[in-house]
Amino acid sequence: MEGANGTGKSTLLRLVAGIDTPTEGRITGRRPRTAYVPERFSVALPFTAAGYLVHLGRVHGLRSAEAADRAGAWLDRFGAAGHARTPLPELSKGTSQKIAVAQAFLADPELLVLDEAWTGLDAAAREELDRAVAERVAAGATVVHVDHDPLRLAGSVDAGYRVEGRGLFPVPVAGAARTGPRVRIEASGPAGAALPAGLPGAPEQDPLADGVRLTVAAAHSDALLRALLTARPPWHIRRVATAPTPAGPDDTAPGPDTSGTAPAPGIAPASGTGPRTRDRSTSEAS
Repeated sequence: MEGANGTGKSTLLRLVAGIDTPTEGRITGRRPRTAYVPERFSVALPFTAAGYLVHLGRVHGLRSAEAADRAGAWLDRFGAAGHARTPLPELSKGTSQKIAVAQAFLADPELLVLDEAWTGLDAAAREELDRAVAERVAAGATVVHVDHDPLRLAGSVDAGYRVEGRGLFPVPVAGAARTGPRVRIEASGPAGAALPAGLPGAPEQDPLADGVRLTVAAAHSDALLRALLTARPPWHIRRVATAPTPAGPDDTAPGPDTSGTAPAPGIAPASGTGPRTRDRSTSEAS
């Protein structure tokens, strides 16, 4: 979801997550198992970091022992294991954001709603959140997100929408899976074995003499490797490398000379296409 400040993105995400109910209109359909990371996480709660995660796990229906195991695993994964016994009000902003993100993954949500969840995280935690999102999508979940970085999850977005006034409008993301960082994985399986169905990231497949080359958005690469290695029978990974970025529409044959021609007023490139420089006073997220 994208849109200018104050257009209602956070309100929309709270409605999607079931935190709020609409004053007009209605939301229909089955409510999936949902997790939500708010734009601002309140730390004024009487818990330690681990205690809070276990409590949320119990709210999601996990047994105490399972909730504690998952809490420890996610704290470790986001680099916050050393703060497990720290009271929430004593955590730094970055560490408290890691706790806010970790709670959303405890119960394997079917719908994951992230409102600027990457804000405040260090680089390692941001990359880990990218991987965790890719894993949930690979498992069949839906992820709805807003973020200040217009390149967030580049190449992984299936649909984009812009909030303007009281409306919600689709923005083109055609070919998004071919933009942004990509990874090539060369793998071989047992004689006669077919690739597992439903591979994460819907990778491009190119046959090789001794296997197959799979090209996928970098955000899905870890999940794809895991799917290949845990397949029955497992596949052998022969090589992993960064794939060259495909030529975009501006990298092909030259078009007409437009030097000295100003762009039409009010026209901004859509998410996933065109130049990446955007005025954040009018657009902040994708």
